[in-house]
Amino acid sequence: MVYASYTILVHLCERNGEISFSSSAMVFVTEVMKLLISLSLLLKESTSTVLSLPSFKEVLPFSIPAVLYTFNNNLAVHMQLQMDPATYQVLSNLKILTTAALYRMIIKRPISVLQWIALGMLTLAGAFNSYGGLQSSTESMSAGVIHLTLQGLLMISLYALVSGLAGVYMEFILKRRYEAEFNQILILFFCTIFTVEDGNLFNGFNIFTWILICSQAVCGLIMSAVMKHGNNITRLFLISCAMLVTTLLSIAIFYLKLNVYFCISFLLVIGALILYHKT
Repeated sequence: MVYASYTILVHLCERNGEISFSSSAMVFVTEVMKLLISLSLLLKESTSTVLSLPSFKEVLPFSIPAVLYTFNNNLAVHMQLQMDPATYQVLSNLKILTTAALYRMIIKRPISVLQWIALGMLTLAGAFNSYGGLQSSTESMSAGVIHLTLQGLLMISLYALVSGLAGVYMEFILKRRYEAEFNQILILFFCTIFTVEDGNLFNGFNIFTWILICSQAVCGLIMSAVMKHGNNITRLFLISCAMLVTTLLSIAIFYLKLNVYFCISFLLVIGALILYHKT
């Protein structure tokens, strides 16, 4: 539910077809909140020991995924104007394919034949949804209609590639670091601080923006824990389940009208989830 509400909340923040706040400011405040939560948890678990900051050498590897995540977090906000919430949720599954390839290259663990078939089904689902969205984008740009612009397709493709690279590299680090959640949030915080624009930090913020920030702070920490104790592809398939929640919320809030391409994509994703977990 937390992950699924992201695109819904961004669309609720729109004013006259534009994002009402600075994406850099939103990402910055979110990372500050993650840092505060992480520090409070660390202090609670380390009351009997002396706390010390990690060395520069220990945290340096986290700067790479930090920059990638910062870029993607900003990109994710702006691409909402190029597609409806349900389409965003479906097409975000494209990062599973890029993650799988990078997972094999970096983590060096095999992926079963059934898992590759499931990944192929997800890619096909993305193709169906993209075609249907591009066909509808000439008619309406409303959140209540399935639509996708060419710019949006390019943005989501870049997002999938960067997300896959950042996620796999982060898992590679987390599997080899202790207290990784704290290190991750600390470095993400310092990398994000340089992206904030001059002016009023909270300009354009409203109630939906603050709900968005709180939900993303919690979601980020949950995903970090999942990557620590599971694996990145499992995390992405769990995220894929949010597609159903996003679609239902879009129908309830924006009166979203589905098309046949989206329905086919939806069924393909469900089939891929079942097939993947059979392995």
